[in-house]
Amino acid sequence: MNVLPVTIIDHPLVQHKLTLMRQGETSTTKFRQLLKEIGMLLAYEVTRDLPLKNQTIQTPLASMEAPMLASDKKLVIVPILRAGQGLLDGMLELIPSARVGHIGLYRDPTTHIAVEYYFKLPHDVEHRDVLVVDPMLATGNSAVAAVDRIKEYTPHSIKFICLLAAPEGIAHFQEQHPNVPIFTAAVDDKLDEHGYILPGLGDAGDRLYGTK
Repeated sequence: MNVLPVTIIDHPLVQHKLTLMRQGETSTTKFRQLLKEIGMLLAYEVTRDLPLKNQTIQTPLASMEAPMLASDKKLVIVPILRAGQGLLDGMLELIPSARVGHIGLYRDPTTHIAVEYYFKLPHDVEHRDVLVVDPMLATGNSAVAAVDRIKEYTPHSIKFICLLAAPEGIAHFQEQHPNVPIFTAAVDDKLDEHGYILPGLGDAGDRLYGTK
């Protein structure tokens, strides 16, 4: 089985902001701002392979052939609710033309199985490249469930982007979706008995929205 590699985005700004987010004393307001900023930086790295086409333009001094994004390369960003919404905001600042889908999943506290409660994609997703975003790849159940559903609509391609990943979540995701690349800012040590990433940064959704 040919498994696509995990790409660790180790840009110094990403790593610095991630460290600030890990700190327990970081406020909800600051956490939210940092997640938005990291979302923009992650999107910058993940879209490095977008194709360009030359177009004739007129500068104030002369005409030239200049690179522009290929018009047929269309993106859909799909955050896994609710924490994925925090990454979406920064990504849309960098890629305002992207369409947005949503998938709502919650983790059963006993089984850790992902339960779907909302799902909506743009109507033409089969012609688009999909970026699935969620801050945490912990057990991998939510990520697998989200990609399972999105694959039903046969998009052109799928990438999974997260802030933190656990080895267990990576292994589970790659077992189910070996053809979907993972992009993350860090791979942490392991999961605890409750399925949270260690050392991690706590529950991203709770810290994002101040619900705990």
